[in-house]
Amino acid sequence: MNELSPLLAQLVNGLIIGSIYGLMALGLTVIFGVLKIVNFSHGEFYMLGAYASYFVSQTMGLHPVAGIFVAILATFFLGVLIEKALLTPLYENKVERKDEYALLITFGLSLFLINMALAVFGPFQKSAPALTGGTIDLGVITLSSGKVLAALIAIALLLIMLFIINKTWLGTALRAISQDRDTSAIMGINAKRLGSIAFGLGACMAGAAGALLGPVFLVYPIMGTVPAIKSFVIIVLGSMGSIKGAIYGSLLVGLVESLGVFFLSPAYRDVYSFLILILILLFKPKGLFGGAQWNN
Repeated sequence: MNELSPLLAQLVNGLIIGSIYGLMALGLTVIFGVLKIVNFSHGEFYMLGAYASYFVSQTMGLHPVAGIFVAILATFFLGVLIEKALLTPLYENKVERKDEYALLITFGLSLFLINMALAVFGPFQKSAPALTGGTIDLGVITLSSGKVLAALIAIALLLIMLFIINKTWLGTALRAISQDRDTSAIMGINAKRLGSIAFGLGACMAGAAGALLGPVFLVYPIMGTVPAIKSFVIIVLGSMGSIKGAIYGSLLVGLVESLGVFFLSPAYRDVYSFLILILILLFKPKGLFGGAQWNN
């Protein structure tokens, strides 16, 4: 049993990291499903969430868990404001090439937020305080209490988001907009306002992921680049626009990374997710769930 302990620890660690990746991927899926755009600034909301949590706990002296909720609120309202300021022209027929506009505006936003963070926070890496100290001894394996708490919060946030999407009027309206924006507007749904809310929800999930992983990794201006790339890998892996694909794909990527670290080398940790993406798309070009819709 002791010989299996390191492997079991890596599997559990993969599930923990995968659950937090799930927040990033689900946020990207919500934005894509409702607004039909790929948000290239998604990683920067992850970064801003990490900084918000860091400064709340370090400067204001609040518990790191409080910093997570501040990060969620801050990135939500920032996402709403950015959508209203930059993406509204997409739906008011003010631009001819909507796909190119969305790509360029979100990519430009990414560069702006990175350089703003460099100017405001500096280029140096910061170590965020752990969510909680100590370890949990399960006999076979010993887990970090901070990582376990981060995973539990991530799972709770995922469940809340799934509840909103599937069981509330807001979720019904968002799903209606994702299927037919014009018809939804005729039925009395304010598509413009809900589009801003959808972008804010996607942004705050990325911010929550950054606040949760900030204590695990370091906090610095370009920290969102790799998680954002992995989010794109996950949503393609799980089928573009599929909610369950985003969640299952996140857990798969987390497990593959951890097993790759255990059996191969930690030096190529960020490569393993691309390898599994290539292998799956060779056999299932539409992803694990075959191009499922946003509300699936």
